[in-house]
Amino acid sequence: MMSYKLPELPYSYDALAPYIDAKTMEIHHTKHHQGYVNKLNAALEESGIEGTDLNSLFGKISKLSTAIRNNGGGHYNHCLFWTILTPNGSEMPATLSKAIDKTFGSLDELKTSFSNAAATRFGSGWAWLIVDTHGNLKVTSTPNQDNPLMDTASDQGTPILALDVWEHAYYLNYQNKRPEYIDAFWNLVNWKEVEKRYLAAIS
Repeated sequence: MMSYKLPELPYSYDALAPYIDAKTMEIHHTKHHQGYVNKLNAALEESGIEGTDLNSLFGKISKLSTAIRNNGGGHYNHCLFWTILTPNGSEMPATLSKAIDKTFGSLDELKTSFSNAAATRFGSGWAWLIVDTHGNLKVTSTPNQDNPLMDTASDQGTPILALDVWEHAYYLNYQNKRPEYIDAFWNLVNWKEVEKRYLAAIS
């Protein structure tokens, strides 16, 4: 039986401060993400599913249990989220910059579109920058722990940038001020990792 594990973060819990505080990071990682891992493993065992990865499951998620959908999404989404954050952010690589300019006109326009998707996602969910099935960049959002790899997604594609807009991701520091959290997020984006995922998606 395949068993998923909580990944270690590539930085300390306090490394993203002041934009994301240490306590939020610790709770988010050790409580919320660990919870998704535990419940995913239990759901897979209950369903008798073994020897397959999450991407394969997402392609047929509409036929699987709600527990696998919610917790499989929770695990995958957070694994991606941790990697596209880095202390103080990173410079924008040239190839990704050209792709963003071609699609959105400028990085500022991408930020506006993405931030709007994050701010207007009702309740809990995620904002995404994806490479769609035609190889184009697109901004979208999903509810709960869904993601664009799932066969239930209205906009399907490969995620390369993600923002968690569940309240547990920001409430200790920002309370109900989600737009302030979204603005702070841009100070932490690891654009080198985003480009790496972009290049893999279009190859």
